[in-house]
Amino acid sequence: MAENSQTEQGNPVDTGADIGVDIGRVGLWTGAFNDVSSAEARRWAAEAEELGYGAIWIPETVGRDPFILSTLILEATESIVMATGIANIYARDAMTMSAGQKTIWEAFPGRFLLGLGVSHHTLVSWVRKHEYSKPYSHMVEYLAFMSKALYLAPGPEQRPPTVLAALGPKMLKLAAESADGAHPYLTTPEHTAAAREILGPDPLLAPEQMVVLETDPAAAREIARKHLKVYLSLPNYQNNLKRYGLDDSDFEDGGSDRLIDAVIAWGDEAAIAARVAEHHAAGADHVCVQALCAESAETPGVWRRLAPALLEG
Repeated sequence: MAENSQTEQGNPVDTGADIGVDIGRVGLWTGAFNDVSSAEARRWAAEAEELGYGAIWIPETVGRDPFILSTLILEATESIVMATGIANIYARDAMTMSAGQKTIWEAFPGRFLLGLGVSHHTLVSWVRKHEYSKPYSHMVEYLAFMSKALYLAPGPEQRPPTVLAALGPKMLKLAAESADGAHPYLTTPEHTAAAREILGPDPLLAPEQMVVLETDPAAAREIARKHLKVYLSLPNYQNNLKRYGLDDSDFEDGGSDRLIDAVIAWGDEAAIAARVAEHHAAGADHVCVQALCAESAETPGVWRRLAPALLEG
């Protein structure tokens, strides 16, 4: 599905993956916009753009609609890309998803990247009341329907790009063959290397990396465990991390130190930049940095402190 393309202005993509959108080498992943007003979220995004981050990735869980929030932020900024990390394919049918993607891309060409995922059993079956028996097959069918979906409004001049939340080999292969790349979440540089091998050289690889800007080990791991609590019980993440040397004991009592240190970069600015560099060395085109803070209001301050180390190297 990946095609050689450029933005409407003709600027080359800066990630190594030519998908028609320039997200740079480092972006931000945040759910903190759901903790503040829309106006405050727009101000945070404008500052992130001024700092030089290439993209802001936002989730879809039980907060704001990611398409509406992306549009609000795109209207308040000039160049930063909004990306969904991820839009849940059980939240809307394939035609609606395609229409939302094309609507935003036509209004803001080259500034929206659609990340799709199958989410998790709890969010799909328990929260949304949909069947979650065959998520991989559903994704295959969903992408096929999206590619043929009717859209009779004025459309974008090129096909907008799509990436998949892919962890295991099957979904990574699908991301290479039926999308423009992969957006793995809660992974390690070792996973990034394996993902690049499966994807091949051309598709976009944009892993998320959680970080804690704290040099005290106990304090850093306490913040990490608070944020990881919701993820450690989810089979998708457990099964993936067990492929890389972790076992059942690592998921007990809020996560072992070994697990915390494997999936979360903590320390000073240099330590966090070093982990991001590991992902790039392993084959990542773009790394989405998620700042974990004791309070959401601290998030922009961490973006500010990390920018020189992450963006000026």
